[in-house]
Amino acid sequence: MSQALLAGLSRTTQPQSMVRRFLALDAAVTGANGLAYAVAAGPLGELLGVDRTLLLGLGVFLTAYAAGVAWLAARPQPPVLGVKLVIDANLLWAALSLVALAAWLEPTTAGVVWTPVQAGTVAGFALLQWAALRAATR
Repeated sequence: MSQALLAGLSRTTQPQSMVRRFLALDAAVTGANGLAYAVAAGPLGELLGVDRTLLLGLGVFLTAYAAGVAWLAARPQPPVLGVKLVIDANLLWAALSLVALAAWLEPTTAGVVWTPVQAGTVAGFALLQWAALRAATR
């Protein structure tokens, strides 16, 4: 990914700020998703065709995960290892979402659409974070 594209997406030319902004965006989106799953597990479970208990558990997990990512984003220089762990976790989440869709979930049409969309979004965060981290560690 080019430096110009990263700068345009993050609205800064400072690599460390890019890392922090992409972490913050990830935390905001993941936190909102987690809160929605936790607060509205029943209705969302029906809409997506996913067990409400599973959605509630995922919601609590995602909310806690988002808080950790937000903590990293708030640091003036997020530790490289922490950022790498977020990138790896995002890639793992994306892959497991698709595996779950193919292997054991029996979602509604909305769930069939939602699962790859959220997996792609999370993989996109990982790509942006990796590119920004790479630029920051040069």
